[in-house]
Amino acid sequence: MAILEVNNLKKVYTTRLGGNQVEALKNLSFSVEEGEYVAIMGESGSGKTTLLNILAALDKPTGGQVILNGKNIVDIREKEISAFRRENLGFVFQDFSLLDTFNLKDNILLPLVLKGVTYREMSQKLMPIAEELGIAGLLEKYPYEVSGGQKQRAAAARALITEPRLLLADEPTGALDSKSTDEMLGIFSRINQKGQTIVMVTHSVKAASRAGRVLFIKDGEVFHQVYRGELSDEQFYQKISATLTMLATGGERR
Repeated sequence: MAILEVNNLKKVYTTRLGGNQVEALKNLSFSVEEGEYVAIMGESGSGKTTLLNILAALDKPTGGQVILNGKNIVDIREKEISAFRRENLGFVFQDFSLLDTFNLKDNILLPLVLKGVTYREMSQKLMPIAEELGIAGLLEKYPYEVSGGQKQRAAAARALITEPRLLLADEPTGALDSKSTDEMLGIFSRINQKGQTIVMVTHSVKAASRAGRVLFIKDGEVFHQVYRGELSDEQFYQKISATLTMLATGGERR
C-alpha cells in the first residue's frame, strides 16, 4: 500500500532580477510503499531539496499532488499545516536543528509538548527510544556538550518520538565522521526493519546503499531508479555508483 504518492509535481521559481522563470521540478511522479526505505540522489540543482521541502509541507508546488496517508498536503490550509506535520511527519536534518538552550531530553520531547501530550505519556515514550538510540545516559546534557553523532541520535529520537507515518531525512550523515555515519545508518536500518517508512535525500553513496530503493533526480524529473533486491550493501553501492556515472556522462533516461 502506497503511503506517499507524488503525481505530476511541478515547481517554477521566478528570479528576482529580470523575472526569469526556473523550472525546479517538472511532472515528477513516484510513490513510496508503507515500510519502504527510499533514498533520493542527484547532482546539485537537480531538484532534490525543492522536492524535500514540498514533501515536508514547507513549500507549495506550482502544480501536481502530494498525497500522504490519503490526504493531498498541497490543499491543506496554512493554519492547519503545522498540526499536520506534527501528526504525520518526522524530520532529521544535516545540521541537527537542536535548540542549544534545551538539554537533549527537552529537545526530544518538544514535538510532544507542542501536541499537548501529558508528562506521564512523554516519560513512557522517552526512555525506550533513548535506549534504542544509545543516548539514555546523555539526556541531561546540552547539544554543545555532546558529539555530532550524539546530536544526530537526539535529532532522530525527536523525529521518531511522535511515531510519524513518514520520516524525512535531509543529508542525515553529512556532518558526521565515518564512525558516527556507520552508527547512524545502522539506526536507520533498524528502525526501517521495524516498519518505519523513510525517505532520505543524500549525496552519499554509502548512505544510499543502505536503502531498499534509490531514485535519481535529474533536471527536475525522476531519471532512473534502482532496487536493492537481494544485493549486499557493497553490491548495491557499486550499482548506485554506476548509475551516478551514467547520469554524469549523459546516459539515457530509464
